[in-house]
Amino acid sequence: MRARLRKLWNSRAPRERLVIAVLAAIVGVALYLALVQSATRAHQRLTPAVAALRAQSALLEQQAAEFERLRSLPAAPAGQADLRTLVQGQVGSAGLSRALVRIDAPNADQVQVVFGAMPFTDWLALVSSLQLQRVRLDTCRIEVASTPGVVSGAPTFTRAKP
Repeated sequence: MRARLRKLWNSRAPRERLVIAVLAAIVGVALYLALVQSATRAHQRLTPAVAALRAQSALLEQQAAEFERLRSLPAAPAGQADLRTLVQGQVGSAGLSRALVRIDAPNADQVQVVFGAMPFTDWLALVSSLQLQRVRLDTCRIEVASTPGVVSGAPTFTRAKP
């Protein structure tokens, strides 16, 4: 095969060889430029997607670490204090006693609370502290007050099952 190509090449006049070589070089450069342009467009299109995926990955890593931290917490002892007392104590330590309107315990594993106006950040802190005590937010109705950052609500907390 090489011999046939060499024979074909040598059978051409020097001027034809030059034209073929120049055309081959032009075609090669054009193909290279098309490849580079295509790769550049793909890179520009995919760069934001990569950044978004990295952010999602970081968030998933944080959530996985939080999940493992919560999983490693010791289980709540069976004879733990009354859930109503526990929630009322956490409400007091979160500084929401003034906002507490009513607290009812329909059964030993459920507490219904009604709050008046309270800062939303304090509300989130209360829910987080109760989660550390193995008490989860079961249902909740939150209403936004006219003052920015202030809400009222009626959550129901339940004791997490082991």
